[in-house]
Amino acid sequence: MKISKQALLTILFLGISLAWFLGWRFYYEAHRPADPKGSPVVLEIKPGSHLKQIALALESRKLIRSATIFRTLAYLENNQNKIKSGEYELSPADTTAGILQKLTEGQIVLHPVTFPEGYNRREMAGLLEQKGLVDAKRFLDLSADADFIRELGFSAPTLEGYLFPETYHFNKTAGAEKIIRIMADTFNKRTRSLNLEIQARALSFSSHEIITLASIIEKETGKNSERRIISSVFHNRLKKDMRLQSDPTVIFAIKDFDGNIRKKDLSIDSPYNTYKYKGLPPGPIANPGIESIQAALDPAETSFIYFVSKQDGSHKFSSNLIEHNRAVQKYQLKRINQ
Repeated sequence: MKISKQALLTILFLGISLAWFLGWRFYYEAHRPADPKGSPVVLEIKPGSHLKQIALALESRKLIRSATIFRTLAYLENNQNKIKSGEYELSPADTTAGILQKLTEGQIVLHPVTFPEGYNRREMAGLLEQKGLVDAKRFLDLSADADFIRELGFSAPTLEGYLFPETYHFNKTAGAEKIIRIMADTFNKRTRSLNLEIQARALSFSSHEIITLASIIEKETGKNSERRIISSVFHNRLKKDMRLQSDPTVIFAIKDFDGNIRKKDLSIDSPYNTYKYKGLPPGPIANPGIESIQAALDPAETSFIYFVSKQDGSHKFSSNLIEHNRAVQKYQLKRINQ
């Protein structure tokens, strides 16, 4: 049967109209939010997730109107294999196109983590685990792994002292290895301008010994104005071949410290017990901030060899034992629990 020219034109017109309508409808759906008044939802895209799984997950959480529209849009934009894994905060008030863009650009949720200066590896691991970012044991094992430490460029038994304390923003899928790499790299960046090895050598120290000393200074005082003075006390004691007698080093050696240091603790047999052994302990007891590292490299010029807490965050410094004993009597009559 022969179709007239008029019929062909009509069919063509209807076909174009239908295509235009479907295209318009698709564009409309792709740029329409599922719920303009909806609240944000946190959704985790796991590594290896397929486009269909992702689309259905978005639809089931009511973040998009149609999984089919989402998948079609992804194919049209050649983004079907470009969605990045991670944790996302998505809103049903966003359009399907907007959500797809966030997923392909990897606009993942970043969790802020602040490590105070003086935190040790165990405390850092605990904080990260508390925030659901790592397994604490994995973090501790990896930061004591000889091959991994060597790969990062450090010559130390653990990364204690080399995990720089500051505020970071980690995504949930980063994992212990990446987080440690970031923290160790931050240490290198923050200390680069100090010329650590050169300055340490000028003081007849290794860079590891300087970080060890800095960690002790960090634990002894939180006052920037005292750091160089505290440093001078330890430098002076080392020069005089005196024991450092630093409580924080003893605390580091106690496995389950309960917050109270006792007289018997001062005789614990550990290389970290600076009441029992002369010189610096074998490694850092915490992760020092930049001010404590600078103080370890540049001690104040003093004759002080003793200091005692004044119970207000500051310390009383003394040049001889008589002065020190008077300060102890004045400020810390019950310094050590019997």
